[in-house]
Amino acid sequence: MAVLQILSRGALCVMMVFALRGVASAEESALRRLDTGDESRGWNAVGRLNMGKRSFCTGALIAPNLVLTAAHCLFDSKTGARIDPTEIEFLAGWRNGRAAAYRGIKHAIAHPEYVYSGADKLTRVSYDLALLELDQPIRMTSIPPFETDLLPHTGDEVGVVSYARDRSEAPSLQEVCHVLNQEAQLLVLSCNVDFGSSGAPIFSVRDGVARVVSVVSSKADYGGSEVALGTSLQGPLQTLRASLEAESSPFQKTDPAQRDMEAGAGNSAKFVKP
Repeated sequence: MAVLQILSRGALCVMMVFALRGVASAEESALRRLDTGDESRGWNAVGRLNMGKRSFCTGALIAPNLVLTAAHCLFDSKTGARIDPTEIEFLAGWRNGRAAAYRGIKHAIAHPEYVYSGADKLTRVSYDLALLELDQPIRMTSIPPFETDLLPHTGDEVGVVSYARDRSEAPSLQEVCHVLNQEAQLLVLSCNVDFGSSGAPIFSVRDGVARVVSVVSSKADYGGSEVALGTSLQGPLQTLRASLEAESSPFQKTDPAQRDMEAGAGNSAKFVKP
């Protein structure tokens, strides 16, 4: 057993005790910056989210009009106030000063059980999901939305594509990292993330197709080694979709039980190896 110290936007937030199978191994791949069009092929549905003028997060297109990210990205880290959706911009495939598509946000919703200022930090991570509705759908063959998939298991191989404070001008791919542990809706991962990676999609790969299975919530310290904390999509995404529908179409509410998260959304994105 060891102490896991959760870090959020530069501050130590909470300490928890976990028994992890291992934090890092020779099997973890290094981050690889996707600087060219060829390197970025298949990953353009990952984009940088400019949250007003002071911060950014990472998001992923999971339907032509929907971006999945972390709920805490919707709040100003200094004031705790919600950021006006009209001040958020999604830069799909942002790379070296240009994006494959630029979209504004007309509606943003956090998971209904997420509380930004809540004292229970474990619960905050477990529901740290948000959906952003674009002002115009992205319908480009070069930017197919990602599908979502089932919850990965401890020991499973995953990958991540993210932006971060020291690599904000192009996405970086870590092709191989692992699920170290699961706790309720929280995943502990060996993936290399930093501030700005919040909301980045965690992928599993089956039959050469990358599917989103988690979203980066924060990074943490475990015995001197950095790990990532991710929010499970199984259950919370289903609830989030239903909440967005209820708010966007108040006269056509949908029972969350009628939604099938496993079906995913949009076209498949192929996992491109170097």
